This record gives sequence, structure tokens and C-alpha cells, in this order.
Amino acid sequence: MTAGNNGASTPEDDDPFGYLYEDGQANGAQPPSGGGGYGYPGSVNRVRAVGQRQYGQQAPAAATAPYGQVPQQQGAAPYGQTNAHYAAPETFPGGPPTSRQQSYGGDGGRRGPNTKGLLIGAIAVVAAVVIGIGVAMMGGDDDKGADDSEAATTPTTSQSAEPSPSNSNSEASQDNLPTIDAKALALGGTAATASDVKGAKADGGVYVTGFNQVGASVTWTVNGIPKSGKYTVYVGYSVPGKDQNATLTVNGTASTTPVDLKNWTGAKEGDFEKGWTKTYNYVQLNKGTNTIKVSCEQGNQCDALLDQMWLVKGWVKS
Repeated sequence: MTAGNNGASTPEDDDPFGYLYEDGQANGAQPPSGGGGYGYPGSVNRVRAVGQRQYGQQAPAAATAPYGQVPQQQGAAPYGQTNAHYAAPETFPGGPPTSRQQSYGGDGGRRGPNTKGLLIGAIAVVAAVVIGIGVAMMGGDDDKGADDSEAATTPTTSQSAEPSPSNSNSEASQDNLPTIDAKALALGGTAATASDVKGAKADGGVYVTGFNQVGASVTWTVNGIPKSGKYTVYVGYSVPGKDQNATLTVNGTASTTPVDLKNWTGAKEGDFEKGWTKTYNYVQLNKGTNTIKVSCEQGNQCDALLDQMWLVKGWVKS
């Protein structure tokens, strides 16, 4: 290169826009052409767009822009679009994938919640709660039914009620509790034994008569009660076609509930033979020995014949 101003000496001193200025034009600066670089003649042409030129190829010439505007090179893509000469890393072999692989589930790479599993779980929880409530309600009903049943069969200490028509004392043998015939009872007042009227269930057809006077009584001293608790005492009797009653005393304490001696068989008036039946009262007995007394007191109607007495465990209905 000869002495003088022959353009920029180094790339750093090369002003690519020198041709735009008056002093640059005086020094021979020209716009870039198809085979040359920017600026001054003989300057080093090292500036090129990314991907615009490859080895062994000639970069396309830049377009000439009007004065005061930046020239754009040929083939440059509009703003925001990829230059056709630029090759992204994804296009090279072994480069990163060009698109995101779709994740399982077909929902754009995200797998949603397992709604079916959640629904089944919720149904299972609701079913368990419903079953628990149902069991609790059934148990409550059973308890209530048991309480109602006990309340219905738990009268006062001496409760007299209608017996069955049978005169059998089979209840006594079922519980292995004592039973007694009329001739073994302790008699008081005008009470006496007889056997003239047919139909008595006691041994030999013996029964207690003379019971229709105040002060008459029969007393049963019961031995061998297995444990303290509730028992039912039965009395076998006959009435002459009309209702009668008596007083019950257990271990010296008189009951406020009478012994009902009603005409359950519907016998005609005066017909003792057709009037044999039974009645019962609920009592509380102690373990061991107890005394049970049936008597005719003031206010009682005692025209009756008595033939047997027996016990059943618990408060039961005949």
C-alpha cells in the first residue's frame, strides 16, 4: 500500500458509515458493493451478519439505503422473523429436539388429577359413613326396644295380672324352684283344708277353705332361694263365678298391689268346680329363706279356695 490516506489501516479504524460523511466521501469512502466491504477503499472486510456467509461462498451485496438510513443486506428477514441464512442449533444433527414431546395424557404435557380414583374414594367414604350411621341407628333401636320391653314387663314389686287358663305349675319345675300344696301351707285365722270341691291340682285334691273371713291367711316359708333378685309367685285358686282379691306380704312387708283372684274361667256364680285357675305377682326375694303370705284383710273380697303356690325366676308373664 502506497503512502497517503488509503482507507482505514485496521478494522477497528474502519468506519462502515464513512461514506455518509463529507470527510469520508473526500477520502473515497463508498457504500458497500457486491464484492467489497464497508467504507474506505482497501479496508478490511470482516463484518458480516450471523449465518449470512459460509466458507467458500460470497456474501450477498447489501442494499443501498437513502442518506441517513441504515442499509439492510439482501435476504435479511423482517424484524421478528428468522433469517433464511441462519441455521438454528435444532436443525443440526444431534441438536436439541425441535419441538416439545407430548406428555402422556394428551393434555399439553400436564397430566390432570385422577378424577375417577377420587370419585371412587369419595363414594367409598360416603358408603362407610352411611353404613356406620345405619349400624348405630339399628343398635339404638335394639337398645330402645329392649328398654321398652323391660319397662313394659317391670311393674311394681307385687304386680298381679291375668294368668293363662291353665292351672299347670310347670314353670316351677323349669327353674327348679320350690312349689307347695295347700296341705303344707301354714294356716291362720279361719283358714282350713278340705277336698270336697273337685278340680283342685294339689296332691289329693286338697285345698284351703274358710278364707273368706278377715284374718284368714296362708303362709309359705320358702327355703333354698339361689340368689337375691326378681321372682314371680303363682297362686292356684277358684272363685264362685265372681272376682275376689287378697293381700300379699313378702318378708313382713305388705304390698300395695293386691292378689287378683278374678273369674278368668267365666264360671257361673256359685260354681267353684268350674272356677279353678291361677294368678301371679312380681316379688323381690333374698338369697336363702323368705316368707310369702296371702291373707284376707280389711277391704278385701276373699271368697276363694286356694290349692297351690309356686315360684318362677324373674318377672315373667304366664
